[in-house]
Amino acid sequence: MNLLKPKKLQKGDAIAIIAPAGNIDYEKILSGKKYFESKGFNVKLGNNINNSDRYFSGNDEERLSDLHDAFSDNSVNAIVCARGGYGALRLIDNIDYELIKNNPKIFCGYSDITVLNAVFLKKSNLITFSSPMIQGDFANEINTYTESEFFKTLTSEEIKIIANNPVYYNTFKKAEGVLIGGNLSTFVSLCGTDFLPDEKFMLFAEDLNEPSYKIDRYFTQLFNIEKFKNNVSAILLGDFLEPDNEEYLNAVFSKIAEKFEIPVIKGFPFSHTKVKTTVPYGAYAVVCDNTITVQDYLT
Repeated sequence: MNLLKPKKLQKGDAIAIIAPAGNIDYEKILSGKKYFESKGFNVKLGNNINNSDRYFSGNDEERLSDLHDAFSDNSVNAIVCARGGYGALRLIDNIDYELIKNNPKIFCGYSDITVLNAVFLKKSNLITFSSPMIQGDFANEINTYTESEFFKTLTSEEIKIIANNPVYYNTFKKAEGVLIGGNLSTFVSLCGTDFLPDEKFMLFAEDLNEPSYKIDRYFTQLFNIEKFKNNVSAILLGDFLEPDNEEYLNAVFSKIAEKFEIPVIKGFPFSHTKVKTTVPYGAYAVVCDNTITVQDYLT
């Protein structure tokens, strides 16, 4: 894969804030805008960001228009999504992937935005970032770790993502591959489309409010895909918040490690909590012990 690497973020750059999924709290978006301006960035809000259509931030056409506008605007250096929720999946058949390929830039988001991270890699070869977003992370109280990792990742040539109190579900061995994944239930919603890379990859995953049987179902669905089963080299787990049964959930992870004989490691800061890291989505990475090392993902 001939990956497209966006340019590093620099002070004075223009950041576009768009809402390609759920409807937003406009006051929090303005708070996030003020925060980035205080850090020395110019901020542009999507024209339709404060629109509302049921549980969406505007209808599909409006949300898609803001996405296209942000990529086509030559003055914009980075795009940070407002929030997740639901809605990105409804856009993927109408996105202009050539436009994105011809205008590579930093694109940030997680949760429902996992859909866009995945399809931008597959269809435009663009490295994006599974990262904090405006409404939940950069408005009002800002976690210092989340903030630090966000700017470090977007301005560096190498990052290390370290698991805290890691859990190894089998005998550990070094693994490597392209980093893909994100919010597990959202990632699995892409099944039935062409969304997986053709080369070896490592899946990173997190989720919330999902019972253990659903986590089991999601992983089973993925491993029933031949390309997934043949190309996945490791499962890297973050937080699975509010599970119904921790013992059952650990059994799911243990069975994966045993059956497919790949490293399965839990404890990385992928999360729906305030404490989260920023992951270069689509970049080549190596995991050894409790550390994921990612290099050469920006220009």
